[in-house]
Amino acid sequence: MSVISSNSYSVMQVSSDFLLKPTFLRGFSGSLHLVLLIVLFLSWVFKKLRAHGNEGAKRSVRNKGFLYYKQTLFCCLGLSIFNFAICFLNHFYWYRNGWSEEKIATLLDSVLRTLTWLAVSVYLHSQFLNPSEHRYPFVVRVWWGFFLSISCYCLVIDTVYYKRHQIFQIQFLVSDVVSTVMGLFFCYVGYTSKVEGEDTLLQEPLLNGNTRESKQSNGGEKSLTPYSNASLFSILTFSWMGPLIAVGYKKTLDLEDVPQLASVDSVEGAFPILRDKLESDSGSSSRVTTLGLVKALIFTAWKEILLTAFLSLVYTLASYVGPFLIDTFVQYLSGRREFDNEGYLLVLTFFVAKLVECLAQRHWFFRSQQVGIRAQAALVALIYNKGLTLSCQSKQGHTSGEIINFMTVDAERIDEFSWYMHDSWLMLVQVALALLILYKNLGLASIATFVATVLVMLANIPLGSLQEKYQDKLMKSKDSRMKATSEMLRNMRILKLQGWEMKFLSKIVELRETETGWLRKFVYTSAMTNFVFWGAPTFVAVATFGTCIILGIPLESGKILSALATFRILQQPIYVLPDTISMIAQTKVSLDRLASFFRLDDLQPDVVEKLARGSSDIAIEIVDGRFSWDISSPNPTLKEINIKVSHGMRVAVCGTVGSGKSSFLSCILGEMPKLSGNVKLSGTKAYVAQSPWIQSGKIVDNVLFGKEIDKERYDKVLEACSLKKDLEILSFGDQTVIGERGINLSGGQKQRIQIARAVYQDADIYLFDDPFSAVDAHTGSHLFKVMKDGRITQAGKYDDILKSGSDFMELVGAHKEALSALDSIDAGTREDKGVESVTSVAQKEETRNDENGKEDDIIGPKGQLVQEEEREKGKVGFSVYWKYITTAYGGTLVPFILLAQVLFQLCQIGSNYWMAWATPVSKDVAPPVGSSTLIIVYVALAIGSSFCVLCRSLLLVTAGYKTATLLFNRMHLCIFRAPMSFFDATPSGRILNRASTDQSAVDLNIPFQVGAFAFSMIQLLGIIGIMSQVAWQVFLVFVPVIGICIWLQQYYIPSARELARLVGVCKAPVIQHFAETISGSTTIRSFDQESRFRETSMKLIDGYSRPKFNTAGAMEWLCFRLNMLSSVTFAFSLVFIISIPVGTIDPSIAGLAVTYGLNLNMLQAWVIRNLCNLENKIISVERIFQYTAIPSEPPLVIDSNRPERHWPSHGEIDICSLQVRYAPHMPLVLRGLTCTFGGGTKTGIVGRTGSGKSTLIQTLFRIVEPAAGHIVIDGINISSIGLHDLRSRLSIIPQDPTMFEGTVRSNLDPLEEYSDEQIWEVLDKCQLGDEVRKKESKLDSTVNENGENWSMGQRQLVCLGRVLLKKSRVLVLDEATASVDTATDNMIQQTLRQHFTDSTVVTIAHRITSVLDSDMVLLLDHGLVEEYDSPSKLLENKSSSFARLVAEYSVRSNSSFENLANI
Repeated sequence: MSVISSNSYSVMQVSSDFLLKPTFLRGFSGSLHLVLLIVLFLSWVFKKLRAHGNEGAKRSVRNKGFLYYKQTLFCCLGLSIFNFAICFLNHFYWYRNGWSEEKIATLLDSVLRTLTWLAVSVYLHSQFLNPSEHRYPFVVRVWWGFFLSISCYCLVIDTVYYKRHQIFQIQFLVSDVVSTVMGLFFCYVGYTSKVEGEDTLLQEPLLNGNTRESKQSNGGEKSLTPYSNASLFSILTFSWMGPLIAVGYKKTLDLEDVPQLASVDSVEGAFPILRDKLESDSGSSSRVTTLGLVKALIFTAWKEILLTAFLSLVYTLASYVGPFLIDTFVQYLSGRREFDNEGYLLVLTFFVAKLVECLAQRHWFFRSQQVGIRAQAALVALIYNKGLTLSCQSKQGHTSGEIINFMTVDAERIDEFSWYMHDSWLMLVQVALALLILYKNLGLASIATFVATVLVMLANIPLGSLQEKYQDKLMKSKDSRMKATSEMLRNMRILKLQGWEMKFLSKIVELRETETGWLRKFVYTSAMTNFVFWGAPTFVAVATFGTCIILGIPLESGKILSALATFRILQQPIYVLPDTISMIAQTKVSLDRLASFFRLDDLQPDVVEKLARGSSDIAIEIVDGRFSWDISSPNPTLKEINIKVSHGMRVAVCGTVGSGKSSFLSCILGEMPKLSGNVKLSGTKAYVAQSPWIQSGKIVDNVLFGKEIDKERYDKVLEACSLKKDLEILSFGDQTVIGERGINLSGGQKQRIQIARAVYQDADIYLFDDPFSAVDAHTGSHLFKVMKDGRITQAGKYDDILKSGSDFMELVGAHKEALSALDSIDAGTREDKGVESVTSVAQKEETRNDENGKEDDIIGPKGQLVQEEEREKGKVGFSVYWKYITTAYGGTLVPFILLAQVLFQLCQIGSNYWMAWATPVSKDVAPPVGSSTLIIVYVALAIGSSFCVLCRSLLLVTAGYKTATLLFNRMHLCIFRAPMSFFDATPSGRILNRASTDQSAVDLNIPFQVGAFAFSMIQLLGIIGIMSQVAWQVFLVFVPVIGICIWLQQYYIPSARELARLVGVCKAPVIQHFAETISGSTTIRSFDQESRFRETSMKLIDGYSRPKFNTAGAMEWLCFRLNMLSSVTFAFSLVFIISIPVGTIDPSIAGLAVTYGLNLNMLQAWVIRNLCNLENKIISVERIFQYTAIPSEPPLVIDSNRPERHWPSHGEIDICSLQVRYAPHMPLVLRGLTCTFGGGTKTGIVGRTGSGKSTLIQTLFRIVEPAAGHIVIDGINISSIGLHDLRSRLSIIPQDPTMFEGTVRSNLDPLEEYSDEQIWEVLDKCQLGDEVRKKESKLDSTVNENGENWSMGQRQLVCLGRVLLKKSRVLVLDEATASVDTATDNMIQQTLRQHFTDSTVVTIAHRITSVLDSDMVLLLDHGLVEEYDSPSKLLENKSSSFARLVAEYSVRSNSSFENLANI
């Protein structure tokens, strides 16, 4: 019995021993993995057979997804890679030490695990794309249960086996622990999870791009960023970005896909903090200082700033762990080991330090960008609010272009500074830590390191001050250029009509040349700074090692490698120092500029005393008012103003050009500085400006202007303002999108929309500044105020002041003189028509006779004029990169730049290799070379590398500068040569965005981005070369990791690219809205709409911040994963090196490989990051290239067909079968028009809105090209000659009088073709001579932007002066006297009759009197000639359309006089 039991026990013991053996464990595990592999293969074959070839029906994207799908797939792939690495390491180690049964079983198990988990990954991915699957596959879930059981079993058995035999290999423990943890995760997601989308709808649209159509309401416009409620793990790993990146990988991202910012990051959260802090510190905006602004900006994100400071410190400490331990590691490799498993502990320490370094750096960078985005948003909002309240004097000192630069450049600079905000103090910490490590290794030689480092840093002081100086000059010159560009874009139609565009382009180029002068100095200073500091680490190393030799400190390879690794990390503060100093200098300039802007004077808040509505019978009261646009001027603009206006009264303010009428309204609005007196206002007010201000957007939004729609009232307002007819003509009715500044509307349409906006407000007080100028002189008021030289010279009822004085008599006399031409009309006709009300006649006249141009632009189109900004989609093509790098010198410099970098890298590696090889492992070993040879060779290599850096830096900035200059010139030439249709459809904000932001990127960023990518690639190849010298087998791990990195980059880049494009696209609306607000600030304030416009601005700012925030998150999402993979690669490399038997490789060379390997993860991530940054930044080049491909107008000059110098000598215009359309797909506007304007005749063109009058004029100047037919002037077909030859020989006085910033001389004679005597003669002819002589600078007197220091009438007289100088045989008057009073109108008409007696004059009329003395009248209807004859003949026929038009005008004008006389 005992024998039996003994035998039984021994059998059990043998069997239990067998079950505990690693051979059984690995064989059993491998068998199960093989079974699963076969099952998965059979399942795949079965599904293929069952599908019968219908795989094409499979949907490419899922409707629902498995919970934690991406994490599960990543873990499966990770297990496959992990087992491959274990397999590789075991194979390499055992190959050298012999094989056994156990080793073969273990190796086979690793191979099967690698293949099985790879198959599981593929199987899961295929199931995930199948919309019919709602849970993880049954086979996979069962396997996960088995896998957890096997892993736990292996972990227990390996532990027991170790305790029994005291033999254990660390790779078994690592494998068992990793497998158990993964098994637990798989079982959790496989058995406890639900399908995504069952619990919440919020996640679905973010993970599924195809649900956008059905569930768009859940898109980015409504959803909040997952970052706001993400878990700690999600925040640490940036997994909260995963859904958006997944959407971007499947489809092109749009703004609605991008989630909203959390309140703390939105402008609504950040701006109040900045504003309140500034107000509490400064007391008022006029006392804002640069320091106060900095404090307020810090206060907006102080928690994040402190957190980034902590993270940057942790990162710095972790980054020095490697250099600190390298000496110990080299000693370990040479055989000096302190304890067992010391190598594994060293590897673990290296690995953990890398993980901490990665986490700290990634979150430091992300949080820094978060701070920058928040600060920029708050600043832009503050700039916007300031722009809305600026006084008139402040605006004169800072034009819209300059203020836009505050927003686009200076606020952006504050955002960029967030990257550098800790560098100044962090640099000291990094230097201190480096010196401590060096002192440990090299003793007193570290003092030499410190001295050399300080010398290098001190050398940067003059360079830094130069950079600050050049940056300041660069910004000022950029301001001047942007201001001029903005003005020219606003007035491009005038430039085209006058043929001045190339002259004004040359002015832009001159301003750019000044700018590029400073740019050249700035970039070459930067190049010298880069040279100094790229050479600095080598200089520091030479100083340190030289001191060691002088002091007799022994140089050992371990200590040398530790020092080299320290110098390499010390490079960071030294490399960053020039950028930091430059950025600090740039940021200080920007902060000073912003602070000075915030200190500008606002409108005086106490100018107008606002009384409660209904509290007084008096609506407006001014007592002893003295007002002046220029407070310092001894002569006030308005003086002795006393007026009292009761509610319900109608007051007309009359006066000649420049008498102060518009200024009088401005003082009531509170827009004009008050010197003394009181202004009281009771009730709400509405204002209609003389120059129409129309917002970009729908017509209905312009009329409602923030009020809720009341359909009945809205329709009445449209009817009363004669807008019904216009809306019927427009394809989209009141939903038509108006172009910038109402560019696609006629002057009258813009005025009527303005009036409708005011009327719809139902205000108590209406202030109209010559609103009917495009129609007729407006009369019919209770009370007249006649102004002269800024005073009220007469006040009273119409009859009283008509009898009492000459001033008003003069004005009325001029109007009656204008009406005298109508005396020939039969009184009976007027009586017949008299039954019509004045209002109805006015509406008919308005509808018939309102003309300027652009109404014709929109009668045909079936698409909106202004479209969403175009943006390229998909990958940035290689052609963009190629065109960029070959722009300068055909790309000749590129090979030399790359060669210089390659030589620099070879010298760097060679010098380090030399130091590692030529120094002994310990002091007991004799050095292979003498100390003098050691240092001489090192110095020679150092000098070589420095020279290469100098060449590289100089060549790079030369190529970048030349490229920026060429791209600027090409883009601006294409813009200025673009047809007018381009400007009609493109808001100037889009063009300015390219001319400012994108051009700045090309000037200052992109050359260095391109260089950084190329240089980092070369450095990476250098490290690969070094590591391959130690053990090429490491690359069996490195290659798949690189493959995964590339896959991650390809997965990430579609989202990042579109987010970067959205940043560019979303910036233009912010600028556009700001520019519109500045130009219409008076109107906005008069309607008390400031708060609504601020809210709109905030929404646009957040729309810009959203893609920026997610761009930062996406970049860190990628870099975190790349760093993790690189750290794992580095750890495996270290494990491999310590597994090699002692003596197999040179410890010094292995240490050198580790020294470079410490930078491997940083450099690998840097390469990918630079590639992504480059692709994001290159979009600026892509956007500029878009504008270098704009279709051009026909040639300016055709050398083979130039007209004679005196052409046209006669001025006969022959129009034959003229057909015109605005685009190939649009209907004809002119439908076969034929007529002849005789040479020297005066022809008036009249017709209803949309009849084609302005199109005819535009075709005459070839703003629009004929579709068929032709126009011949004096025997020459105008289409056969150059545009400049045509436009320079014709003259036009446009409806909107335009003056440019500059002088009186430059406005009259921009081409500098006439003498001062000729200019003075013309000024006298147009009655401006005395006005100009009063000014101190005479012809050099300043003209502000848009001519704002000249009245509207004076501007029109300047336009008259231009045509008098030109003396063309063909003159076009495009509603030329719309902005002047009747007396000035008569004077202009008389001047034209006197000086253009022999010229052909074509007039588009807004006042019938303008065409009654014409030789011929052309009446157009729907693009055809309805009537064409002399006015007298047309008037004889009472049934003619022209006769009816004149009769209506006569009735209205005479009725107005009769009504006034009876008041």
